[in-house]
Amino acid sequence: MASTCRILQLSDPHLLADPLALCHGEPPLRRLHQALNQGLNQARDLGGAADLLLISGDLCDDESWGGYALLRALLEERPLPLALLPGNHDRPLYLRAALGRRATLAPALLPCGAWDLLLLDSHRPGCSSGWLGAAQLAWLVELVAGLAERPRPLLVAVHHPPLPIGDPLMDSMLLEDREPLLMALAPLPQLRGLVFGHIHQHWQGCFPGRPEVPLLGCPSTLKAFGPVQPCPLGLPRAAGGRLLELAPDGRLGQRLLRWQEPEGS
Repeated sequence: MASTCRILQLSDPHLLADPLALCHGEPPLRRLHQALNQGLNQARDLGGAADLLLISGDLCDDESWGGYALLRALLEERPLPLALLPGNHDRPLYLRAALGRRATLAPALLPCGAWDLLLLDSHRPGCSSGWLGAAQLAWLVELVAGLAERPRPLLVAVHHPPLPIGDPLMDSMLLEDREPLLMALAPLPQLRGLVFGHIHQHWQGCFPGRPEVPLLGCPSTLKAFGPVQPCPLGLPRAAGGRLLELAPDGRLGQRLLRWQEPEGS
């Protein structure tokens, strides 16, 4: 019998080639190291080790080879299955060269226990907003046609939010071709949720016309923005992530995770 698949989602680390440099006034490499330690420990304390690490975009703020080399070295310390999404602050060519053999990269359909995890690539060169593009949308439509006959629950992950969240800055940088995405996914009865990054804060909504299907925005490991919605844990400025629990009976469990920075860090 299949067991629950537990995914630790982290997002928006914004690494730089210089391991000591600051981004948004914070040390991104040190903050990501803290996030991995804290997130994996919290996941273990909440029911068991994570089965997959999902990092949902904006991996490398300066889009440098050095930044991806740092990410690869940090992740090699943790032999955990890995899924990566490119964001607007990324260079997919470098990402694939540095981590293509270590991780599953978007776009891809990844089995996770009794579920499928659909990874989408919303990177648009030179633009803060996102798009999937005609080729990926055509692939998605064909994939969805096959998934309609596949009774496995489905979770979708993309970097850019597919709906406005109520933040004027973030809402100017949405997924531009979100309507075709939403139209493609809407008929799937096995759709259980959609998770995204980019917004550097907790956010929870629902899929249009499907109130039972949550849309979940993930905090950043680097620096918090907003918040638009109150933090359920009362820590809106803290770094964080999300624990996703994919139960074999099709239920999606999720917990917001937050952690304070160590003293003197």
